[in-house]
Amino acid sequence: MDNDNTAAAAPAAADGSKGGNGKRGRMLTVVLGFFVLCGIAYGIYWVLVSRYQESTDDAYVNGNVVQITPQQGGTVVAIAADNTDLVKAGQILVQLDPSDASVALAAADAQLAKTVRQVRNLFATTDQVQANVRMREADFAKAQEDLARRERLADSGAVAGEDLQHARDLQKIAQAALAAARDQAAANRALVDQTTLENHPEVRYAAGKVREAYLALARTKIPAPVSGQVTKRSVQLGQRVGPGMPLMALVPLDQLWVDANFKEAQLQHVHIGQKAKLSADLYGSQVEYDGKVVGLDAGTGSAFSLLPAQNASGNWIKVVQRVPVRIALDPAQLARHPLRIGLSMAVTVTVDLGEGPAVAEAPRAAPAYVTSVFDENRGKDEAAVARIIRANAGGFPKHSAAHP
Repeated sequence: MDNDNTAAAAPAAADGSKGGNGKRGRMLTVVLGFFVLCGIAYGIYWVLVSRYQESTDDAYVNGNVVQITPQQGGTVVAIAADNTDLVKAGQILVQLDPSDASVALAAADAQLAKTVRQVRNLFATTDQVQANVRMREADFAKAQEDLARRERLADSGAVAGEDLQHARDLQKIAQAALAAARDQAAANRALVDQTTLENHPEVRYAAGKVREAYLALARTKIPAPVSGQVTKRSVQLGQRVGPGMPLMALVPLDQLWVDANFKEAQLQHVHIGQKAKLSADLYGSQVEYDGKVVGLDAGTGSAFSLLPAQNASGNWIKVVQRVPVRIALDPAQLARHPLRIGLSMAVTVTVDLGEGPAVAEAPRAAPAYVTSVFDENRGKDEAAVARIIRANAGGFPKHSAAHP
């Protein structure tokens, strides 16, 4: 009985083992087929998409950091903005004590008024000297006539020799006086010739001092060159600051870009003008930015570091270098999802396998960044100079000049 059971169990076990091996084989075939399909799918994706893309997560937001520095020294009496504040272009950020500048401006105004009156006197003196020349010319002509008349009468004995000599002396004196008058006229004419009251050198010099003093007073108010967010404020109330000393910085958050550090092997087909897709760690992959390559840096990051690597040594290990690629962001997307300088970004550039510019081919046509805030003071100082000249010119003709 036992032998019959053993004999029956043996074929059953053999059939079970054969069925297990077949199931395992089918699973291996399915897994192998899955990986083959994945490989084929990746190959198709690489051919159609991936080979036209270069990606890196070594990318960071960058932007302009506008330094706020005084153009002259002074004592800080007011600070109108602090870190994280939003300011507009032209808004006053720091006020310096204007006392010294106000005194200097008053002194410059007075000196310009005095100079205008002195130049008016020069023009008036020149006219007087010209009249004196004409008078001396008449005296000389009269002396010459008297001498000629006496010389004619001397032959007949009607004029004594003493009178003749006296006439000759008067003629010489008149001639010398005329020469002196002409020299004085030339000297005076040299001071005012081909000039007017407004463009006389002394008036222009004094007017320049007024403009200088006016600008010094205007520069006690330090404005924001551009609109942006305040950061790195270091100035304190009552602090004595000097020209060029950093007080704070402004960051225009609407003018940011991304510096993507691509490996050198990735740059073969990266060119200016190519489109890019970017995402920030701040928002995650659900927020995507559209960008455009606007330039490739002139060297690797290590080449421009404070201490460049020196590879001329025996123990040399090759390190893959990275080159910063600047990518401009869409301003509308940047306004909807603001970024900050230094944030991490992931960048994918859609490359063109054809030829394209890898470096800028022409100089920039317009300034990269410009402000017109400081132009406001230029017209005001000209108006102040014109007012002072007009107030002290009296009835002097505007376009009068010395006689040639």
